[in-house]
Amino acid sequence: MHIEFRHLRTIRAIHECGGLARAAEQLHITQSALSHQIKGLEDQAGVELFLRRSKPMKLSAAGLRLLRLAEQVLPQVDAMQAEFSNLRDGQTGRLHIAIECHACFEWLFPVLERFRKSWGDVDVDIRPGLAFDAMPALKKEEVDLVVSSDPEDLPGIEFIELFDYAPVFVASSQHPLAAKPYVEAADFRGETLITYPVERTRLDVFSQLLIPAKVDPAAIRQVELTAVILLLVASNRGVSVLPDWVVREVKYSSDYVTRPLTAKGITRRLYAAVRQDDRDKPFMRELIELARSEAHRLQAA
Repeated sequence: MHIEFRHLRTIRAIHECGGLARAAEQLHITQSALSHQIKGLEDQAGVELFLRRSKPMKLSAAGLRLLRLAEQVLPQVDAMQAEFSNLRDGQTGRLHIAIECHACFEWLFPVLERFRKSWGDVDVDIRPGLAFDAMPALKKEEVDLVVSSDPEDLPGIEFIELFDYAPVFVASSQHPLAAKPYVEAADFRGETLITYPVERTRLDVFSQLLIPAKVDPAAIRQVELTAVILLLVASNRGVSVLPDWVVREVKYSSDYVTRPLTAKGITRRLYAAVRQDDRDKPFMRELIELARSEAHRLQAA
């Protein structure tokens, strides 16, 4: 017996409507076509599915068994169709994020908190373990967005501008370099540089200043949390370089000073790298706008 979804919908409609005319209207087909469909289904089953002499029209025992099947299957089919419709419309989906900017965790979490209130059906995850293989992961659809300050020319990948920031020197207010209006690469000789635990090329202080100048600090101390970095700096245990928006968020400013890197300062830009096919999804556009607004809030703090 070959049962189609339309057969189950027919059984359910006739049961709910109590007759062929109203059921045909509900199903948007002619009464003749509906009768033909029922006759074909009964021929397959070899039994009557309706008690035609009753008014309203009632299901036979065999018809009631099909009704039970319809009540089990059709809600799942309808839910699946709604889910596919939402996927097409960009209302649901997956948003797995990889971050190449270690400090961005603290900026991104408030963004995601606001995002989830409007897009609860989008599966959000952060994949810090993919930080150094983020772009290949994006191309292979293992992640859906990469936060990066290093745009590349990659087929099928688009880098969307988020915001500009300045990496700034941070030291204790008692540190000798606190008296300078700005710091240069040579000033880091003899200093303990406190950084996040990532490779040098991923840190602005190295990629934009120390590596081009061929300067190494006296020592490097790696620390996971921004708050701990600032505590160590305020205690004069070393110096650091952090994004300006991170430093503005800290409230105990009397314990440390910030200075530009070089006389002109250094400006960097963060991007959201996404697959071109995903750029115009509504939830992707919303996340990017929230990311920009949160960055502007932090920079204005």
